[in-house]
Amino acid sequence: MTSNTRVVVIGAGLAGVRLARRLGELGTPVTLIGDEEHRPYNRVLLAEVLAGRYSPDVIALPAPAQLTRARVTGIDREARSVECADGSKIAYDRLVLATGSNPVLPPLRGLFTPDHVLPEGVHAFRTMDDCLGLSKAVRPGVKAIVIGGGLLGVSAARALAQRGAQVILAQQAERLMERQLDPSASKLVRRHLGDLGVEVHTDLRVRDVRCVGGAVRSVEMADGYALDADLVVLACGVRPRAGLAQAAGLHVRKGIVVDDELRTSDPYIHAIGDCAQHDGNVYGLATPALEQAEVLAELLAGRANARYTGTRSLTRLTLPGQSAFDLAAFGETEPRPGDDVVQLTDATRGTYRKVVVRDDRLVGGVLVGELGTVGALARAWEGAEPLPDDGPLLHLLTNDGGS
Repeated sequence: MTSNTRVVVIGAGLAGVRLARRLGELGTPVTLIGDEEHRPYNRVLLAEVLAGRYSPDVIALPAPAQLTRARVTGIDREARSVECADGSKIAYDRLVLATGSNPVLPPLRGLFTPDHVLPEGVHAFRTMDDCLGLSKAVRPGVKAIVIGGGLLGVSAARALAQRGAQVILAQQAERLMERQLDPSASKLVRRHLGDLGVEVHTDLRVRDVRCVGGAVRSVEMADGYALDADLVVLACGVRPRAGLAQAAGLHVRKGIVVDDELRTSDPYIHAIGDCAQHDGNVYGLATPALEQAEVLAELLAGRANARYTGTRSLTRLTLPGQSAFDLAAFGETEPRPGDDVVQLTDATRGTYRKVVVRDDRLVGGVLVGELGTVGALARAWEGAEPLPDDGPLLHLLTNDGGS
């Protein structure tokens, strides 16, 4: 590519901003299009804004100079231009979709008003506007129900509790954060939330949202039991924001399908971050999004040998404050028959460490509490190399190895 190649990036989240900044450093100009009125920000830290620990300015990202605020409504692949809601068109030589993901809104009765908007008091938790709306509504004593006990739901419940709300966390699965954590680690998360006053219910399906005068008043469970609510937070996961790509005729499955050069089915269009599906994986995490941005920057700047081969990503949740809580999980946390497992539990200190080894290779682990060993464990897992014969598994859990 030449230095006058027009690169247009749709999406001013972590992936889009990192790509634009990196391209600028490599001498390739870029136009970054974002549809939020706020400065680009680190979505990972929204719960800290909701908890009142950070102001929105603290989590702002250093945006490139070429930031255009617009909502893209279509892609004209033949003309190689994008169409915006205000009628303007922006031409590109290479287009990058970094459109992120949308919150999953569960199929609950009463969830939407006749005008197809969420009732007063019902909030998704995905954007800065969602966060600021919640921050404005929460106050000491308010009754808040968080629907969804994954990473986002746990973070939201904790933040609301820190603001003095009476919080109930309703999780449909049998335990919290079931995708990342084994039962023992999940129990410690539940205990931590309980210590903050959060009432946790698992194996609980919400059926109905009841409103009076357009504002939420209660939610009804599948068994008919109703819970009073002033606030309802929907933390039921996310799905790739791939509507633009689909309308343009690009190959979309779970996300926008890309190859090792992060190209879509159109060689002039790339996709990175939460909206992209590489080798069957839609990661939905910050680390893969940033790695994809780095690789694509190299490619678009003319470094032809750059390739993205996937990310072995570690999930880490750090909940600071007076009752701090740390956890990390990676790989397969549940063993198969024949696997070796080492666990260390200290109930008094609320710490838990576990690794799963298969054929002399570390295939997964989970740590709660003191994370001094996470660096050494993550490196052993990411490298997928045979573990040394002279090092017992216990050594992996007790040697800090640098975090």
